[in-house]
Amino acid sequence: MARPFASSADLAEKRQTLETLADGVYALNAEGDPNVGAIEGEDFLVCFEALATPVAAREWLARLRARTDKPVRYLVLSHYHAVRVLGASAFGADVIVAHDRTRALIAERGEQDWASEYVRMPRLFRDPASIPGLTWPTATFSDTFTIDLGGGRGDLVLAHCGRGHTEGDLVAWLPRQRIMFAGDLVESRAALYTGDAFHREWASTTLDRVASFGAETLVGGRGAVARGAEEVAAAIGQTRHFLEVMLREVGGAGSVKEAFARTHRALAPRYGSWPIFEHCLPFNVSRLWDELHGIERPRVWTAERDREVWDELQS
Repeated sequence: MARPFASSADLAEKRQTLETLADGVYALNAEGDPNVGAIEGEDFLVCFEALATPVAAREWLARLRARTDKPVRYLVLSHYHAVRVLGASAFGADVIVAHDRTRALIAERGEQDWASEYVRMPRLFRDPASIPGLTWPTATFSDTFTIDLGGGRGDLVLAHCGRGHTEGDLVAWLPRQRIMFAGDLVESRAALYTGDAFHREWASTTLDRVASFGAETLVGGRGAVARGAEEVAAAIGQTRHFLEVMLREVGGAGSVKEAFARTHRALAPRYGSWPIFEHCLPFNVSRLWDELHGIERPRVWTAERDREVWDELQS
């Protein structure tokens, strides 16, 4: 029996949990849906990620307003994927910050990614008519970008750790509190999406740099908050292991269909019940097959190509 396409059948609402990680540092997670966060400055807020629509973002902001009424000065986007960026207009941020490559990827493939993700994950696009258009960063950087939080609160450091989940991923690092918002570079008890990834670099130098910060609390792109150095190391280790298994199995296959079968067989016992595993794996394997066969940059996903890959590998 064919599986429902991607996450099209995942229509049940997820229970959201707003957690206080330290004084003025918040994370909202929702049983495997994309995580978001916020950091209080002296008289302003930095919000991390924008969700898929302004309506979804306003629901998050209403929960946050129970903790603080400070205005949003900065909205930080960890990468370009539609479910992370298209709700940006709800924040009224003075500055929208992303990596240089994220802005370039929005220009290159933002429209196609929007159409693709809307069909893959319709539940996340609450009231899609509320989206005014593509989200454009107003400040970008290549290596680091530091925000002085004021009032003795220290700095928030945005850093590019190398290519990984996309070309332009960034992490948000609070040195004083040793808290990291890692975006989709790290998942904690949630499967990886690697359809736009650079698997070899991600599994090695990029995750090495993420680990080098020495975070003691880590909010990944999806899944539970990792608390304590041991849980942080486990989340980074889980992410690395997932990538290494994919590299081994796809690299040893003679065709993309064999690569999918081998990878599914190897990963499913540990990860198969985790959020978005079945959804992601065909797209992951397709991208890694390309990467290992000389296609350096990910091909653009479109709604049509999504269906072709799904029908070939997962149906």
